[in-house]
Amino acid sequence: MRRIVVEDFRVQRLLRAGGKHSYTIMRPDGAVDAEADSYLRTHEGSGSQKTYAYFLVDHLRWRSRERLTTATAEMTDLFRYMGAVGAMTAMPWGEPWRVPPQRPYGQSALQIAAACLKGFYLHSCSEKKVNEELRAELGVRRLPTQVDRGRAMLGHVVTSMPANPLAPRGAGRRRHPKMPPDGARAALLDAVRTARDAMVVTWLSDTSLRIGGLTGLHLMDLHLRENAGCGDCSSPHLHVCHRPGNLNRAAAKIKPDWRVVDGVVCGGEVYRASPAMVSSYFTYMTTEYTAHAARHGMLLIQLSGLRRGEPWSADAARGMLRRAGRRALLHGRITPKAFRHRFTSAVMDAAPDDPRVAQTAGNWASARMVDEVYGHPDLHAPEFTAALRIVWGEGE
Repeated sequence: MRRIVVEDFRVQRLLRAGGKHSYTIMRPDGAVDAEADSYLRTHEGSGSQKTYAYFLVDHLRWRSRERLTTATAEMTDLFRYMGAVGAMTAMPWGEPWRVPPQRPYGQSALQIAAACLKGFYLHSCSEKKVNEELRAELGVRRLPTQVDRGRAMLGHVVTSMPANPLAPRGAGRRRHPKMPPDGARAALLDAVRTARDAMVVTWLSDTSLRIGGLTGLHLMDLHLRENAGCGDCSSPHLHVCHRPGNLNRAAAKIKPDWRVVDGVVCGGEVYRASPAMVSSYFTYMTTEYTAHAARHGMLLIQLSGLRRGEPWSADAARGMLRRAGRRALLHGRITPKAFRHRFTSAVMDAAPDDPRVAQTAGNWASARMVDEVYGHPDLHAPEFTAALRIVWGEGE
């Protein structure tokens, strides 16, 4: 349920030409916060603008309570805020901030909050020409790592890299991502109540689709036949295309170029479609989609209520999975991202010698990241057992 914020800082979504959206922050008196708006405008057109807006509005509310401004804030104040939202900080935080039902930020959220705060204060201090001390403390640099050199153009001449003193320590990549319980697919298919929901479970299980990309699909993006006219893939597949003007606000996270040539979608993120995906699609289209006469061209629609036939949102899909998981008595919360991890891990198990297979199948940006996260050996594999026996001196 949406909560209307009055007499406090709040995020305001703005509709732009062409169906695009921008985000800014409103002050308690209803005026635009010029300082926050100036910073958020530097991220215009990117997905980071929305994310930073919601992290920044939380900080501005805390800062208002503490009676601080950009000119008076000190580094210790920023450390206090990071501690108040969940970071491990060896100092008193003051009054509690994120109280139940709010939860402390996790490691990933803390990293985003640290990046947002650093960017906001560096931008504001520079623009207003105030608080040079804070600006200098946030502008520290560090020695480059081998990974930094590999990513940078002319990395061999790089001598320093920007550092963020607010970033949480020990924020390494998660080695074992959270996955659905064993047998989750079959249990969910037994628990769902519509062909649409069964199709969502099948498509999430057989691909590495993100939920924003799935709920943002249009019918024209689906090439569920051999040798489609796009020329991107000869097998049945689908194209995930970033469209900022979708009616349900669903948007693909990755934004590769795409175009329509002679009525055929080309480009975008290409995902192979399994026979089960094609079968579930036709079941949904012939039983539920046509019965509700959707005319907007999007794939997933609402099947009941006052908005029957309108595009189905990503939040609604998450809620469906959560409720189906409870009905199926599955342990833990069922999330779309968990299926993405399960699919990538399964591909790595099938082709363990080449992480580029899992990278391509899952549309991951880096084969190295896939290998680091998913390329761990099976503790019960014969090769693992044989290696231990040799080390223990039992293999001679």
